[in-house]
Amino acid sequence: MAVVSWDLGIAGLGLLAVMSLGFGLIAHWIVGKGLTRWLWLIAAVAYFMAGILVSEVWFGWATGKELQPNIDGLSFDEVQLVTLAGLVAALIARYLVRRNPHTGQPARKPSR
Repeated sequence: MAVVSWDLGIAGLGLLAVMSLGFGLIAHWIVGKGLTRWLWLIAAVAYFMAGILVSEVWFGWATGKELQPNIDGLSFDEVQLVTLAGLVAALIARYLVRRNPHTGQPARKPSR
C-alpha cells in the first residue's frame, strides 16, 4: 500500500480557502435563493475538499517542475478544473430550480 505524502503548505491552503469562498459566493449568486440560504457554504466546502483531492491525490505524484504554477504545493491549474466542473453544476442546478415543475419548461416571468 502506498503512502500519500501531503506537501500542501499554509500559503497553498490559504489560497485554496479563498478560492473556495469565492466559488461558493459565485455559485450561490448563479443558482439564486431557490435551494437554501446555505448554498454558498455547501459549495465552498465541496470546492475545498475537491481541490485538495485534485491537488494532493490525483496530481500529488507530480513534481513542481511538472506542474506549473505550483503555489506552495497547490496544483493551481489542476484545481481550476474543479472550478469548471462546479460552474457547470451550478448552471444545471439553476436550470432545475427555476424550471416550471408542471411542464418541465423554464419558468417565465409574469406579464405586467
